[in-house]
Amino acid sequence: MCSIESVNGIIKSLSPRYEFKIFTKHKVAEGFFDDVAMVVFPGGEGDAESFRYLLKNNNSDIQRFLRKGGKYLGICMGAYWADAYYFDILKTTRAVQYIRRSGADIKSSYGTTTPVIWQGEQKRMYFYDGPTFIEGEFEKIASYSNGDPMAIVQAGIGLIGCHLESEQSWYAKKNMQPHWHQGTHHTLLLDFVVDYLLHDKQLPLF
Repeated sequence: MCSIESVNGIIKSLSPRYEFKIFTKHKVAEGFFDDVAMVVFPGGEGDAESFRYLLKNNNSDIQRFLRKGGKYLGICMGAYWADAYYFDILKTTRAVQYIRRSGADIKSSYGTTTPVIWQGEQKRMYFYDGPTFIEGEFEKIASYSNGDPMAIVQAGIGLIGCHLESEQSWYAKKNMQPHWHQGTHHTLLLDFVVDYLLHDKQLPLF
């Protein structure tokens, strides 16, 4: 259910500084997470049923890694997976569909771009039914046009609704081409990880 394109975009964005270990639905080897600083879950099309299927072999290892202080980065689907129905690692905060929120500028699920305020600067980012975040306490890094949080950090958990890892092929449609970010959003994603999650640790991510 994880998008290979999203995985590749994340690796491209973060590989200038970090190394990677990749796991699948199959059981990881004992000690797999011992030299890992952060687990990363990309965008995709996962729901609660697919989550239970895909993570049934490794959920306990991931939960143990997080309890020991490991960091978590979730983008779109991966951000939803931090919620109570999935990993349940957020403190009273919920990840909910942005398209169902009052004042949302997008009302249905499809690939497009949306205006975002990222650390005080206006951007336009790739969006495909990503979440926003309600309730609880967290640091808001970016917001959608209606003011809802688009990217947050809460106690070592970083969640992003839009696809900063998007690559040029995602913008192939004529109406999307003018919004291709020329790789600048990859730099924003790398900075997000360095500044808010890993604080410049050069260790494997996932």
